[in-house]
Amino acid sequence: MTLWTSSFQTPMDDFVLLYSRELPGGGVVTIEALPEGSPSVQARVSVERRTDPKRREGHVPPVIAEARASTQASAFKELYGIAADNVAVARGIIQWQARRRSD
Repeated sequence: MTLWTSSFQTPMDDFVLLYSRELPGGGVVTIEALPEGSPSVQARVSVERRTDPKRREGHVPPVIAEARASTQASAFKELYGIAADNVAVARGIIQWQARRRSD
């Protein structure tokens, strides 16, 4: 399995939700994956920092980690450690912001 942090070119609507939890300061972290059926499954951790659902419209949440694996379960296992850890989520947001500034 490979872990990286560059965005998949697949629309958010194509992904299925595998995991979701609220963040302590508001917002939500999720693990989503493309449906199984291809030789490899793509999955990602995204962080919706906006607590008001009305403000989320038209906004794509930052993707802080991505994985490709043979199954959704394998991809989930790889990404869960990031999504379940508040420090790892914060680190991912900081790295995402730094990449955006350098682009």
